[in-house]
Amino acid sequence: MPAGAGPFPLRGMPKVLLLTAGYGEGHNAAARGLHTALSELGSESEILDLFAMTGGAFYERSRRDYINLINHAPGLWAAVFRLIDAVPVVSWALPLFGKMQNALARILKDKQPDAVVSVYPVYGYLVERLFPRRSQRSFAFHTVVTDSITINSVWHRCASDSFFVPNEHSARVMMHAGVPEGRLRVLGFPVQPRYARDRPARPDPAPDQPPRILYMINAGKDQAPRIVSRLLKIERLRLTVTVGRDEKLRGRVEAAAKAAGRSVEIHGWTEQMPELLMTHHLLIGKAGGAAVQEAIAARTPMLITQVVPGQEEGNAQLLFENGCGALCETPEALATTIERLFAGDAAEWRAWERAIGGLSKPDAALRIAGALLKEAGERPISSADVGHSAGISSGCA
Repeated sequence: MPAGAGPFPLRGMPKVLLLTAGYGEGHNAAARGLHTALSELGSESEILDLFAMTGGAFYERSRRDYINLINHAPGLWAAVFRLIDAVPVVSWALPLFGKMQNALARILKDKQPDAVVSVYPVYGYLVERLFPRRSQRSFAFHTVVTDSITINSVWHRCASDSFFVPNEHSARVMMHAGVPEGRLRVLGFPVQPRYARDRPARPDPAPDQPPRILYMINAGKDQAPRIVSRLLKIERLRLTVTVGRDEKLRGRVEAAAKAAGRSVEIHGWTEQMPELLMTHHLLIGKAGGAAVQEAIAARTPMLITQVVPGQEEGNAQLLFENGCGALCETPEALATTIERLFAGDAAEWRAWERAIGGLSKPDAALRIAGALLKEAGERPISSADVGHSAGISSGCA
């Protein structure tokens, strides 16, 4: 169970169960954002990863295999992604999830939640198998889609009372795939509510104020020291690097900075990522769902170093098509793009910042949590009821 996600206390507020999985950080980030928002609104919520609870050593091995696949064999992963999108692989594989299905049945019976929210698509199939008809379950079931634009059909092949999607672009994709408009809620990606309030000031990139660049190393670690070395050749630049818990990587970044004769602010694992994003002018990193959506919430344009085929293509496309990001796969491309963005009075960077601000929904977690609680507090809802008063662009108050 993720830290801070405790069991339901004995209270009268609606109870919400959040189901996640550790295959990619975006799912867990969405669950944590919703858990925080629900707690702030006075609700009872709990995050559960049934893969971790029932999978044991196989789960940990499968997570490592997934990461290795997307990092070292992206072409193969692209083929897998297309296969899952084209044919009902998950439905065929449901007999293999018997242990997880039984665990979910016990949890639902014991906890009696008013609403269940899935941020990972497999759970929808398990709920549908346990309750073939909506009238058989006493709780509302909702899906929070954590991808943008390139949305695999695995997300919506199963029943869900509603689908919360991060942007209008993704809603149109799902409508085109056959999801009824009335089930779509465009409320944003549920980042931590901290992005919506008490925003620290970002210094204006004036001629006497060097641009602040945040380099989040979460892939391509072999290339990271070369990127640091090249960026430090830019005279007007303040560089911050996050290395997670990788102390060996920290040492390599420190060595690169020392060789360049420049200082670099280095962070390990930190809870201050929202503040770092909101006070820097650019984020450098891969096009993961959490990174892209948190950059959007922070209104911080992004330079992408890697795009995993499949789900990350849509994340990158969202930034590129809205004029607030670029693909820079080499240290030289990163450096020249940064120099161009901040040339003169940083006119191009300012245009990017305005563009990403148009996408930003930093209060998404609070809006989604409010919608969940409103419905759970009123009455059990049916698939036909959901979203009749909310089109794809208006969401739900």
